[in-house]
Amino acid sequence: MTTTYDPSLAAALGDVTVPGTDLTLAALNALRYDDSGAPIIRLPFPCRSLWFELERAVKEAAAACGGVLPEPLDIALDMPVFGVQRRLKPLPGLRNIIAVASGKGGVGKSTTAANVALALAAEGARVGLLDADIYGPSMPRLMGLVGAAPEAADEKTLKPLVAHGVEVMSIGFLVDEAAPTVWRGPMVTSALNQLLRQTRWGDLDVLVVDMPPGTGDIQLTLSQTVPVAGAVIVTTPQDLALTDARKGLEMFRKVSVPVLGIVENMSVYVCPACGDVTSLFGEGGGERLAAEAGTQLLGELPLAMDIREAADSGRPSVVSDPDGAAARAYRTVAIAAGAALAAGRRDSSHVFPEIVVEDT
Repeated sequence: MTTTYDPSLAAALGDVTVPGTDLTLAALNALRYDDSGAPIIRLPFPCRSLWFELERAVKEAAAACGGVLPEPLDIALDMPVFGVQRRLKPLPGLRNIIAVASGKGGVGKSTTAANVALALAAEGARVGLLDADIYGPSMPRLMGLVGAAPEAADEKTLKPLVAHGVEVMSIGFLVDEAAPTVWRGPMVTSALNQLLRQTRWGDLDVLVVDMPPGTGDIQLTLSQTVPVAGAVIVTTPQDLALTDARKGLEMFRKVSVPVLGIVENMSVYVCPACGDVTSLFGEGGGERLAAEAGTQLLGELPLAMDIREAADSGRPSVVSDPDGAAARAYRTVAIAAGAALAAGRRDSSHVFPEIVVEDT
């Protein structure tokens, strides 16, 4: 079928909103045209599970204005390189780095990072997962890779391991699981930079970095030296965790890393015997923090036995039960984080003041 560019159709399709977001195809620059002038869609964030509903909305918009669409409609992911901190450049082959962080330990940050990485892959992205928690690496066990060791790609680089379609690197692959890592801050920072830069990553749309908990020197150094496109903050609803999460959020803002949103983990407890739901750690904490900080609540995850069992088994919820409630929640978080990245500013250099010295 030969098609020519139709301005009225282009205007109608540009106003179509991606399901589950408030972003139009025009705002996302997602509406493109092939050599014949036929419209095609190239989405800048992973959301494959929304494509069917999006295609239906596009067809309805076309029908309303009498436009002609190709059959089948060409929809694909085309994730660009989003902006990073000033004076840093994205690393070759790593289009975007998303940090998953928390102000304190014990809030489920690593489980969230693993499931979000798997959810991004399920939504169509090429994904890597870097375990930056040098003192307490969790990814070997979470991703079912305990006892595995990476192979050397050459004299200077290592090949990442692959689990469930995601490339993975962790210090836990290089040291004994039971051995403590008794290192000072500079050694930890050096080790992480080596893991990041001396791993032979594939051509990735997203590298998810499971950051160490806290907001100390190590975390600040990493957030200043690793080119990060956006950060996700994990917290529980209780006030103590929210106080520390707020510090983690502000740390990223100080180094001009956009905060994509908040994940409230352990939002409620689901009794495995009777199904009763209890707010063990309070209610609405993540939503309040998001409102106070001017960001969004990406999702709420329960404190549930099946999430813990899946993580311990090396097959996190997104792969062990892809149609289950937990997997759907993690995919919602992943899509919302990607949409926030696509909607956000790409150039954050204006956050840093420019100092001008003038003769007097």
